[in-house]
Amino acid sequence: MIFGRRKRSIVRLLVVEDEPLVAFDVEHMLTEQKFEIVATVDRVADSLAIIASGTDIHLVLVDVVLADGSGVDVARAAQARGIPVMFVTGHCPGEAEAVANGCLSKPYSDRDLVGAIRAIEANHEGRKPPRLPGGFRLFEHARAAAGNGAIAT
Repeated sequence: MIFGRRKRSIVRLLVVEDEPLVAFDVEHMLTEQKFEIVATVDRVADSLAIIASGTDIHLVLVDVVLADGSGVDVARAAQARGIPVMFVTGHCPGEAEAVANGCLSKPYSDRDLVGAIRAIEANHEGRKPPRLPGGFRLFEHARAAAGNGAIAT
């Protein structure tokens, strides 16, 4: 396509967020941006069940501190299935780089969230990510794996 838009490779998102207003706002904004929300859940147990079910998920957006445990456990489960993960949190955990593709710091704007998703998408497609949004870190291992044509997890 010369003048058309590039087809997205990241469309189906699992949102794991235990703050109801944040979860609602994220789901609403991403739906308006033409993303498909597979589910929005607030518990580790629920997210692990969705991931284990084999549901087609392109990216997991996960907070780290959840009512029933750590988002790091969600990231590990997603990583085991080859699903990219982006932490969306006030404090990126030390082990984040080993289990996720990136980390977006709260608070963030809608534009920064979409930009961070686009950066992970570009990375997966082996393209150089556009300018990274403020408060977002794309992890080095993810860039290296994408540069080798592998899917970064």
